[in-house]
Amino acid sequence: MKNRWCCSRGCPVRRTKQLAAKWLAAMGLISGMLALPARAGDAPQWMRARVTTPLPRYDDKTNAVLLYSETTVNVQSADKLKRTVREVYKILRPAGRGYGYVVVPFNSHQKVNYLHGWCIPAQGKDFEIKDKDGVEAALPNVEGSELISDVKAKIIHIPAAEPGNIIGYEYEIDEQPMVLQETWRFQETAPVRESHYTLQLPAGWEYRTAWLNFPETKPATISNQSQWAVSEVKGLRLEDEMPPLSGVAGQMVVSFFPASGATINGFSNWQQMGSWYESLTRGRSDSSPEIKQKVIELTAGASSPTDKMKAIATFVQHDIRYVAIELGIGGWQPHPAPEVFTHRYGDCKDKATLMSAMLHELGVESYYVSINTERGAVTSATPAHLGFNHVILAIKLPESVTDSALIATLQDAKLGKILFFDPTNEFTPFGQIGGYLQSNYGLLVSPQGGELLELPKQAGTTNSIVRSGKLALDPSGKLTGSVSELRMGDRAAGERRALRNVAKNDDRIKPIESLLGASLSSFRITKATVMNLTRTDQPFGFDYTFEADNYAKSAGSLLLVRPRVLGSKARATLETKEPRVFPVEFEGPARDTDNFEIALPTGYEVDELPPPVDADYGFASYHAKTEVKGNVIAYQRTFEVKELSVPAAKADELKRFYRIIANDERNTVVLKPSAKQ
Repeated sequence: MKNRWCCSRGCPVRRTKQLAAKWLAAMGLISGMLALPARAGDAPQWMRARVTTPLPRYDDKTNAVLLYSETTVNVQSADKLKRTVREVYKILRPAGRGYGYVVVPFNSHQKVNYLHGWCIPAQGKDFEIKDKDGVEAALPNVEGSELISDVKAKIIHIPAAEPGNIIGYEYEIDEQPMVLQETWRFQETAPVRESHYTLQLPAGWEYRTAWLNFPETKPATISNQSQWAVSEVKGLRLEDEMPPLSGVAGQMVVSFFPASGATINGFSNWQQMGSWYESLTRGRSDSSPEIKQKVIELTAGASSPTDKMKAIATFVQHDIRYVAIELGIGGWQPHPAPEVFTHRYGDCKDKATLMSAMLHELGVESYYVSINTERGAVTSATPAHLGFNHVILAIKLPESVTDSALIATLQDAKLGKILFFDPTNEFTPFGQIGGYLQSNYGLLVSPQGGELLELPKQAGTTNSIVRSGKLALDPSGKLTGSVSELRMGDRAAGERRALRNVAKNDDRIKPIESLLGASLSSFRITKATVMNLTRTDQPFGFDYTFEADNYAKSAGSLLLVRPRVLGSKARATLETKEPRVFPVEFEGPARDTDNFEIALPTGYEVDELPPPVDADYGFASYHAKTEVKGNVIAYQRTFEVKELSVPAAKADELKRFYRIIANDERNTVVLKPSAKQ
């Protein structure tokens, strides 16, 4: 689920400068845009004034610098505003050419009045790009889902975005805001020399601001116009396994309120935001005779409340196809449950709506939870804003339900015991949630408003790989034997997702081939089966046998045998020269175990064993040992992730932890000719 497309306008398509070229390539537009002629045209004075801006020395990973940014938001009424944006970049390196592609998204509530671009080359005349030189395109296809949306984009390509040249653009949008809130995102991967944000409000209106990941800056205010400015903002350097940019970048969230007082589409705290969303969803989960009849049908053979809820969950997961139709307010507002049921498709909020309606027929109440599928995008300190991209359910469990299989629960002071469940995730069984939701913050929406909650973290044993192998070596060093592995939680969901559309049995063993290929220099699979591919309430499994020539390496009369046969837990994430800046985010708690037994080849005995390993760093642990049991080398290890986020201050500890694992994974058992020969 981590990379699945978001289901609501809480995840708007943004102008992503670094990825614009890739997006355009996906739509097949780049070649045509490159062919457009560039015409001479003087750059405007606000852009030309930045030509002589002195620059500090940047490192060789800085591809461009944002010399100047100016955003002006003129709020004309509760349902109309005008936004004007100007930006000027200097391209420093060839990898910065992507900044020449400007993508401005808009929808049915927005109108792009104009989009112009210019280039000031280091030598020669200025270039100009006008609206007619660009294109208008809809969203590209979304892998793994279907999407019908009114989101489009105006796109231009500014020519000669080459090192040493300066490019700039300006656009204006008229908008009917669905909420009276703006987010000024002034920090990005490129360093920023100077950025301004101006808010123009009607007489008598008020505003409130909240700052994320950056010290608050006071505005210069004249009458009903306020302007904020920041300068020398460092560029964000992307790191592996870091939180999402939205969770670490400097931003200002500004909410504004009419002179008449707060409106339903205006909010400045989570409680008010919940009330706004509750108003959009009110009545949407009302049932219908057809839904009532389906609930009776699904639960006819169920003997317990848990089994009845599980039957409904399975139906919504598997029988309601994921299709996102997000036109206008539909980007936020779910379709009515009867409509979703009739058409048998919907997006995340539609699936949650239908399941809520069906649970209600059992006398079980449930509530929407808005959440971001990338942990770290919203934290306990995040102000109320549209930072969510997904909707799940919080189910109020009846007091009579005490099933131990329902583990994704917490005790809420107002609602009692609630169970979290994602109806969109067809691979995670009822009672659990995926790692992308665990220890993540979501907005629980009830008639009383919104409440920001931290979702529970499950035990590592609910997300695990249990792998065991019975193998044998012959004197030539050839390894043969069988391996069985059982996967639970996200470990199982990932494999099921990869194999869901695979029809040929030969192709279903591709994951086994990948695992063996990463661990062995050569191998042959002689038999393989897949277990419980569609039974999500059961562990997913692989059983396979294989042969690997020259597994044991000769060293004179000795044989060197690696007891860790398959799988790697070591990571090179932190093996960089630069110090870690951001936390390291694990995908979820996990507890994996390996047990390999390798029968000794005839004529050999153990001369030397690797030392045992016991490494526990709080956030994760690793234990391994190698023993001799008769004529068998027995290797056992356990890898466990306990905390889902490791702060940058503990990066060196995590690096040592991974190095300990890597060393153990390379260790060998030394075999010598038996003295009995």
